[in-house]
Amino acid sequence: MRLQKDLSSLPKPLSVSDLSSTADDGSKVRISFKGFPGSYSEDAALKAYPKCETVPCNEFEDAIKAVELWLADKAVLPIENSLGGSIHRNYDLLLRHRLHIVGEVQLAFNLCLLALPGVRAEYLKRVISHPQALSSSDILLSKLGVARENMDDTAGAAQYVASNGLRDAGVVASARAAEIYGLNILAEGIQDDSDTVTRFLVLARDPIIPRTNKPFKTSIVFTLDEGPGVLFKALAVFALRDINLTKIESRPQRKRPLRVVDDSDTGSAKYFDYLFYIDFEASMAEPRAQTALGHLQEFATFLRILGCYAMETIL
Repeated sequence: MRLQKDLSSLPKPLSVSDLSSTADDGSKVRISFKGFPGSYSEDAALKAYPKCETVPCNEFEDAIKAVELWLADKAVLPIENSLGGSIHRNYDLLLRHRLHIVGEVQLAFNLCLLALPGVRAEYLKRVISHPQALSSSDILLSKLGVARENMDDTAGAAQYVASNGLRDAGVVASARAAEIYGLNILAEGIQDDSDTVTRFLVLARDPIIPRTNKPFKTSIVFTLDEGPGVLFKALAVFALRDINLTKIESRPQRKRPLRVVDDSDTGSAKYFDYLFYIDFEASMAEPRAQTALGHLQEFATFLRILGCYAMETIL
């Protein structure tokens, strides 16, 4: 079998042990992401910054550290999926590190069934991909009657099948992954729900300057003491100022310490009963947003602004 491209020439995802404080001084914006070239996270980076240079990393935290160590200018992390819900470990990473949310990208997935050249769908005995991609294409995979095998990354699954010449295995991944790894597309748009969307956050070392000349969104996380009506009071600070909430979510943290980095960049373990994440439609440049958070701070035991950013998809 002859692949369209030499896979050994592709960049290897960075891990923590690979990271150093020496960065390339190129003028092109560098965006780190978790996964292999051709992953959907890389698609999100390219949607936000079409001319960027992407930096693949092994883990979500590696992508964040690449920005902290100046190996990348920004990181792109998935934060929620319309089917699978929120990705809580990435919320935890926002608190463990001091990067700021500077944008968001909404990406509609076009899942494809891929295989080696010459392999037909009926020859497949198994299909390999990320668990979310496999569950999102349940109808087709059930029809094919194939076994399903989980991998941590859709593009990583494509690379695995291509490099090992697995003629009995298919992959659920992107059309771009098929092009990169020399695979054929057997079927496109195989997701059960055509409206499936994943929301990604763009993170940077420095926050952007909030403005009022276009719609902005602000993301915060806070904790409260236990007591009757405390959460009602917290939400009322926004309702009283006609601020629309686009996301509210609580995460139990009872008896579980969460390492939080404070303003001095020193981590400390703190115990919270619940973490409340809220996104609201207002810029921190607006007086109503400033007074709302000032009001919230009166009874919140912990409050952090994760970012204030434009609501446009293309940044």
